[in-house]
Amino acid sequence: MKTVLPLALAVAALAAAAPAQEHGVGYDDTPFLPGGRWRVHDKDRPVPPVVTPGAGAGLGTAPPADAIVLYDGHGFAAWDKEWREVEGGAMEVRGGDIRSRRAFADCQLHLEWRAPVMAERSSQGKGNSGVFLMDRYEIQVLDSWRNRTYADGQAAAIYGQKPPDVNACRPPGEWQSYDIVFTAPRFAADGSLTAPAVVTVFHNGVLVHDHVPLLGATVHRALPSYQAHGPAPLRLQDHGDPVQYRNVWIRPLGGAGAPEAAGGR
Repeated sequence: MKTVLPLALAVAALAAAAPAQEHGVGYDDTPFLPGGRWRVHDKDRPVPPVVTPGAGAGLGTAPPADAIVLYDGHGFAAWDKEWREVEGGAMEVRGGDIRSRRAFADCQLHLEWRAPVMAERSSQGKGNSGVFLMDRYEIQVLDSWRNRTYADGQAAAIYGQKPPDVNACRPPGEWQSYDIVFTAPRFAADGSLTAPAVVTVFHNGVLVHDHVPLLGATVHRALPSYQAHGPAPLRLQDHGDPVQYRNVWIRPLGGAGAPEAAGGR
């Protein structure tokens, strides 16, 4: 008779079989980030210390009355395409990136995500997805529980720019939460940047970025930069892994949605 292990036992067995990697993962031929100490995706950049989040912290946060519910387990009317709906009121990455029909600028965002158990995978190949604010500024989604990758590419990193202050990842197969407060960049009439985007992020209820200025739009193996733009959709990334999302809601802040909120461009 085939025995099916409960998820907790399966994860524990996985942990025992696959100890954390200690060697550097990443690159040594990419440009240096401003300040000159670390390269983009630097293989030698120290990874954040691990902090175990509180049980259930950040999960099940109901949207406030003025929030726009983007996904509550019932359909894809708020999105430009459909993913796969799965049991428990979640959607699973399938068939390309998904974008909100509505554009946003300054906002408060809550969402919950779950990485699959992928014992045979490692680094960026393990539970990879991403949350793109204004369609271009990424907070990384990744299974970073006992999974070494480059520091600015692990879960909750501002991808390619700054690692989270701590690694608050739960094991794969468990639900995780992001609570994000985002201030859009501002541009002058001539398109020049007058104020960078700023982000604060809580991962599973743990503060991992506190009012951090962004260096520009997300890129891989290159330095970020800004190009003038106005409000834009929220984008969730299909990186080829069956990551799941649920309880996605957003609150526009400070008149966001009006073109002047991001420089009128």
